[in-house]
Amino acid sequence: MMRNLNYIFYSFLLICLFSCKTPYSPTPISTVSNYLVVEGAINISDSTYIQLSRTVSLSSKSTTKAELNAIVTIESNTGNSYSLAALGGGKYAAPPLNLNSANQYRLHIKTANGSQYLSDFEETKVTPAIDTLTWQAKDDGLEIYVSTHDPKNATRYYRWDYTEAWEFHPSFYSGYISNGLQIVPRTPAQQIWDCFTGDVSSNITLASSLQLSQDVINQQLVSIVPQSAEKISVKYSIQVKQYALTKAAYDYWTLLKKNTEQLGSIFDAQPSASIGNIHCVNNPSEPVIGYISTGTVTKNRIFVSNSQLPHWYTQAFYPSCGTDTAWASDSKPPRLTEDKGVNYKSGAYQGLGLIPVMPFGTGPVPDGYTVSEPYCVDCTLRGSKTPPSFWK
Repeated sequence: MMRNLNYIFYSFLLICLFSCKTPYSPTPISTVSNYLVVEGAINISDSTYIQLSRTVSLSSKSTTKAELNAIVTIESNTGNSYSLAALGGGKYAAPPLNLNSANQYRLHIKTANGSQYLSDFEETKVTPAIDTLTWQAKDDGLEIYVSTHDPKNATRYYRWDYTEAWEFHPSFYSGYISNGLQIVPRTPAQQIWDCFTGDVSSNITLASSLQLSQDVINQQLVSIVPQSAEKISVKYSIQVKQYALTKAAYDYWTLLKKNTEQLGSIFDAQPSASIGNIHCVNNPSEPVIGYISTGTVTKNRIFVSNSQLPHWYTQAFYPSCGTDTAWASDSKPPRLTEDKGVNYKSGAYQGLGLIPVMPFGTGPVPDGYTVSEPYCVDCTLRGSKTPPSFWK
């Protein structure tokens, strides 16, 4: 009897569970957003770079929309102004201006459609030097740490970002190339094995020493490179930039970090408006995204070679790469031949664009070559053969 009651109870429970489920089809958000996004800082002692873009809708195929043909100037509270040149892609820059740290500065933007935007005049913050930039090999990968201090106890609020550069190799080394009709050895100028590329930080790193008796930041984690990342497969470099912030700027970046990096569960902070210090003159109610700080920027760079790291397995950018066999003759059709897959001037070429990797066979003339897709062999499809100017 008890067994039957249990069966009836659980059957009823299942019916209730499934009967309570109704499909939820939220109405798509159709609001068109085209708000100005301003990124960068006014650097009083070095070059100033400002990036202008527009927000795009979630349904848009593009992730960025550059703001072109704008007029961008730096204005001081003493009446001076300094123009930024357009570099393309929504990026604007001014050379080192050696501005007076006793003054305040703001950004003035006039877009191509006539709208004008002003940032608030900001206190100029002199950023202390980076004491050390170090790394440690941990279980989760290569961890990068920054340490700094201000002996005047005048900074208290800090932000960091970084640029990365790394040397890499494709999946396969090719010592051979087709001249269109036959396969010949590559010259040094034709090598496609050793390349360089890079990236910029996308996370927001902040710290404050406000609760400490001394203005010291010790071993602040700024980046983690996973053990399997291609970035550390040969040689890796990171340059960290340090910014001193005002309390208002620190609050802005803290809120932006919560809104962009710490959402996703019921325990995370709820999204809220990020109020920056940039305003539309024509329409004060128009939202503008960004915060323009003024001051100096300090930076430091380190290099890490793969030989310095544990024997981690670094995964190739294209882990599915493989090779095929291209024979010298078509004695056993329909097998792949050099003329069909590699020699683009041959009458048999099928437009496969394969790259020879290495010869095979026991005679003086190869029986054929192993071949692979260009992205598995040619590093120039993702990087440059020319090392960065700072490379060592």
